[in-house]
Parts: sequence; C-alpha cells; structure tokens
Amino acid sequence: MKRYCLALDLKDDPQLIAEYEHWHKAENSWPEIRKSILDAEILDMQIYRTGNRLFMIMETSDDYEAKRKEAMDALNPKVQEWEQLMWLFQQPLPWAKDGEKWVLMKQIFKL
Repeated sequence: MKRYCLALDLKDDPQLIAEYEHWHKAENSWPEIRKSILDAEILDMQIYRTGNRLFMIMETSDDYEAKRKEAMDALNPKVQEWEQLMWLFQQPLPWAKDGEKWVLMKQIFKL
C-alpha cells in the first residue's frame, strides 16, 4: 500500500468554502466521482481543512499510478464536469506548477 499527502488552497471566501464542503458531504457527492477514484486503485481518500488550506491523504494499492489516473480522468466527462465545478472554489498554491491543482507533499517526519 502507498500513501500520498497533497495540499491545495480554497479561495478565501467563507461562502465558497461552505459550498465546497457541501459538495464533499456523502449525501451530495457524485457516485461517478467515487467510482473513478476507486477504479484508479485509490483505496481510501480523506480531505481535511484548516482555514482555506486543504490537506488530502490518499492510500492506494501498490498498482496505483498517478499518470494512469490522470489519463482516466481526461477521458471521463463526469470527472471533467466535477473538476470544473471544484475549480470555482479552488486556487493553486503559490508554488504550484502551471495547471497543477493538488500538490504532492514531502514527508519530513515519521515516528
């Protein structure tokens, strides 16, 4: 099993943040998005927020490949629709590369 930790910022607007959280509640999430996550060998995904900073933890199978997930998403119209909706709330980290949303974090400590 692999673990990935990623970060992204939301636009610093309480109303937009509340709406972003609305879409991430189980009863409001899109089943097609959940399926696309599971189909990519992502076994568990959690998102945490402090202020407007998001932190995602993904646990994947050993077969998970980010490039494969990216290719699958590019061919999935529902994922593209979801990403466009989410981009209304999200903003890249200041050090993100062009077009990069979630930025992979570097582990600096482990107990």
